[in-house]
Amino acid sequence: MKTEGYNAGEHYDEMISGDGKIREHYNEFYHHLKKTSSRKMNHLQHSANQTQRSMGMTFNVYHDNQGMEKILHLDIIPRIIPNSEWQKLEAGLKQRTHSLNLFLQDIYNERNILKDGIVPSELILKSKDYLEPCIGLTPPKGIWCHITGTDLVKAKDGEYYILEDNLRCPSGVSYMLESREIIKRVYPDIFNQKGVMPVSNYPTKLLRMLQNLSDKPKPVVGVLTPGIYNSAYYEHSYLALQMGVELVNGVDLIVENKKVYMQTTKGLQQIDVLYRRIDDTFLDPETFNPESMLGVPGLFEAYKAGNIAMANAPGTGVADDKAVYAYVPKIIKYYLNEEPILNNVPTYLCREEEDRKYVLDHIEELVVKETNAAGGYGMLIGPKATEEEHAKFRELVKNNPSNYIAQPTLSLSTVPTLTDEGISGRHVDLRPYILYGEEIEVIPGALTRVALKKGSLVVNSSQGGGSKDTWVLY
Repeated sequence: MKTEGYNAGEHYDEMISGDGKIREHYNEFYHHLKKTSSRKMNHLQHSANQTQRSMGMTFNVYHDNQGMEKILHLDIIPRIIPNSEWQKLEAGLKQRTHSLNLFLQDIYNERNILKDGIVPSELILKSKDYLEPCIGLTPPKGIWCHITGTDLVKAKDGEYYILEDNLRCPSGVSYMLESREIIKRVYPDIFNQKGVMPVSNYPTKLLRMLQNLSDKPKPVVGVLTPGIYNSAYYEHSYLALQMGVELVNGVDLIVENKKVYMQTTKGLQQIDVLYRRIDDTFLDPETFNPESMLGVPGLFEAYKAGNIAMANAPGTGVADDKAVYAYVPKIIKYYLNEEPILNNVPTYLCREEEDRKYVLDHIEELVVKETNAAGGYGMLIGPKATEEEHAKFRELVKNNPSNYIAQPTLSLSTVPTLTDEGISGRHVDLRPYILYGEEIEVIPGALTRVALKKGSLVVNSSQGGGSKDTWVLY
């Protein structure tokens, strides 16, 4: 495969340094690429695509007139992360998860961080994601955020920056696991030579973490899914199968005497722990959204009574609001008395007059985001947008400033990617997964999302992005 024309360009490239040298942790793989023909690489990519289809590795895209079900394109060139780099990531993610958990416990109980003025009270108490029914609650074992998917990017300076926290129902871990199985078959020799840390034990670790939430010796665990039309249904069914637990819909469950039961052919069976993949307000029509057809009437009362545990705990969404994100460095300092190991992207809060003026004056240079949107929606990438789009977002910010934040446009790092023109750098982000059970554990791998269009910074699968296997080295 021709690699001579590959260069880092103006961005931080993870394989080649600015002076054209191959980074040490990519050495063996670079030489493997050099001696593999373009025809062979294209054949391997085709085989990987076919394997994905046969495995049913799909997701649904809403509002897409080209059809709902899509394959998340898996590029066969992996992203490789050296161990020294991973150790810093791991330490920073554990620190962040710990402090966010303390923050959630505080704002639903003592509210000390609000009383001390570290985080504005109205930002939390008026947030639509701050759930009044959760006030005064402490979840089982004091853990709110059991499963976190934190998005990071590596900038031009070679440093990682936290882009956002996903504490509600973070998705994508099934693609990390299945992608690894496919890529191991693509490069069996080099995979073993490199010494790549395993991710295949994630379902076992996830199950152990879920079981830890119950005091019963053999708790019954279920995965609660909205159903087959949800964008991540493949993942729900995959994880339930891998853990050997039941996949249930709201209609499969019933609450009696504040206990949750699953309806089976042999009668009712009590469920002790739910890994819920339903948004907070759809969990229980009696407590939250009365129009919800997805949840279980009485589920929240059973939860309050301590008869069922849920991961993640209801109410976690307030901590991954993009406006709250700006305060996480202060949150870490407040609860742990530590400086953040991993930095945030500098963030302008449009609710603040000075920040808002700066955003309106410099919108062409900034990325503007809705505080509660996800999946690449509700976002403006200033340098790539038209004058009409700039004008539209200026009005949106003026009319509802609390609903928007803005950040500098980061030059995301690039990773070699197989394209129709050969191997070329494409922008990527990184979503590691963190489990909070008896201790906080960062899975030594991640979902690397890649922007498949040349020059694009939008990596979201719903916006045409793909994925890569992520090799963390011993």
